[in-house]
Amino acid sequence: MPDTNNIRIATRGSALALAQANMIFAHCRKAFPRLNFEIKIVKTTGDRLQAQGVQPGQSLPKGLFTKELEVALVKNRADLAVHSLKDLPTELPAGLTLEAITKREDPREVLLYRDSSERRGFEPGLTIAQLPAGLAVATSSPRRKAQLLRLRPDWSIIDIRGNVPTRLDKLAIDPKIDATVLAYAGLRRLDFEIGADGLLRGDAVPDGTCATVIEPSDMLPCVAQGAIGIEIRENDERLAKLCQRLNHFNTQICTGAERAFLSAMGGGCQSPVAAHAEVRREKIEMRGLSFGDGTQFSEATVTGGLDESQALGQALAGQVKANLA
Repeated sequence: MPDTNNIRIATRGSALALAQANMIFAHCRKAFPRLNFEIKIVKTTGDRLQAQGVQPGQSLPKGLFTKELEVALVKNRADLAVHSLKDLPTELPAGLTLEAITKREDPREVLLYRDSSERRGFEPGLTIAQLPAGLAVATSSPRRKAQLLRLRPDWSIIDIRGNVPTRLDKLAIDPKIDATVLAYAGLRRLDFEIGADGLLRGDAVPDGTCATVIEPSDMLPCVAQGAIGIEIRENDERLAKLCQRLNHFNTQICTGAERAFLSAMGGGCQSPVAAHAEVRREKIEMRGLSFGDGTQFSEATVTGGLDESQALGQALAGQVKANLA
C-alpha cells in the first residue's frame, strides 16, 4: 500500500458530485481504515459555464466537466478523481487511466411532472403514452429529445439547465414547463425516492412532483449512465491496489462495451446516440441506437461473451452505422 497515508479525492462541487464522492469516501474509509482520505472540491469549466447560463440549444462538451479534475491528477494535487462515468470522454489524457468503475445504480430515466393539485398538472403514475398532447418537456439532452419526439411527436421540447434541485424547482414554478426527464441514478444518490403513490419525495423536492420510471424499451439511457468512474495516474501501484476494492466487474464490462460503442460512433452526450448493456446468463446483451443527423433512426442488438466487451461495442456501432447508410 502507499508510503503516505493521505489519499486526496477530487470531485466537482455540485450536490450530486459531492454525494458520489462521499460514497467513494465512505467505501474507502471502510476498506482501508488505516489510511486518511480527504475530498478536494474542484471547480470545472463546465460548472462555471452552466452557472453563467448557456444559450438555448447550446450543448456543453462532456470534457468540460472533467478537465480540471484531470489536471489536478496530472499535477499531483489529487490522487484519484471521481466522475459520473457518463461525463467522462472515451479518450483520456496521456498519463491517466480509468482504473475502477463502481457498481451501477439504476440506469433508467424518470419522467417528472406536476400533479393535478397544481396548475396544469396530471394524475400521478402516468406514462409517456398516457399523458395528453401538446406538452412542453424540458431537457437539454439531444438523446432524450430525439427519443421523446419519436414516442410523442405531438410534444414540444424546450431547454433547461442547472443541477437536479434547480430543475425540480423550475418544473414546480415555471408555467412554460409541463414535464422534464432526469436520471433515476442521480435522484437516488440524492436520497430522493418514488413513493407507491407515484410522487417523488426527499429534501428539496417540491410538493406535488410526480415521477414515473421510463423503461429502457421506451428510452435508452446515456452510455454509462448510473456508473461512477475512478480515474488515477498510470503506473500508480498504490492507487491501483485501492481501486481493485472499488471496482465492480459486471459494471466494468458493461460500461466498457457501451463506451466502445460510443467511441466507434464518434459521438458524446451531445450526439443523439444511446446504448445499454447488461449481463444475462453469462453473456453481455447490448442494445444501441442513433438518430444520425437528426432525421434518421437506427437501432441494433448484439450478444457476446464477457471477454468481448470492446469488440461487442464496436460491432454494435458497425450495425447501427450500416442501418443509417
